Amino acid sequence: MPTTIAIGTSTRESLRMFGRKGETYDEIIKKLMGVARLHGFLEEQKRILREEKFVPLD
Repeated sequence: MPTTIAIGTSTRESLRMFGRKGETYDEIIKKLMGVARLHGFLEEQKRILREEKFVPLD
């Protein structure tokens, strides 16, 4: 079921820049959320490598 969300004009224009011709705002937002999840995952991996202690397996 479609839902309406209020966004500013500049935000709408920015969303358009991320999309391709024929892509809906829903598709663009889902794509951006996937990128954000991947970014969060990679940042967590960097934090673990930087802060955690590792024990050799041998």
